[in-house]
Amino acid sequence: MIRLVQSLAAWGSPDFKTVLKQELGQLGNSELPLQQGLSSGSVALDDNVEAMIISVSETATAIHAKAGIFYQSIIAGCSCSDDPTPTDICNEHCEVLIKINKSTADTTVLLITE
Repeated sequence: MIRLVQSLAAWGSPDFKTVLKQELGQLGNSELPLQQGLSSGSVALDDNVEAMIISVSETATAIHAKAGIFYQSIIAGCSCSDDPTPTDICNEHCEVLIKINKSTADTTVLLITE
């Protein structure tokens, strides 16, 4: 389970978006739907993940955010020793919906597929 404790603590302050971006940037393939959001490559890389906060709202129990996630992928070859194909790195982008529970900081991240 993802817990964005620092983002929850920063809620209501001018630093909230910055803190949320930092926490999202520390997450990887196991927490973010990077593999599912691929558009160019075949394997998502979870280093150099950056987020852009698009919108934020709240309900009585949760903080809701929409974010763009920027990351990279590779087009994997056959991995044979004589494979001349270089490993290409592709830039990727997907959008996600984030829901942070206000009492526990438990967080869900869902890929937006439109």
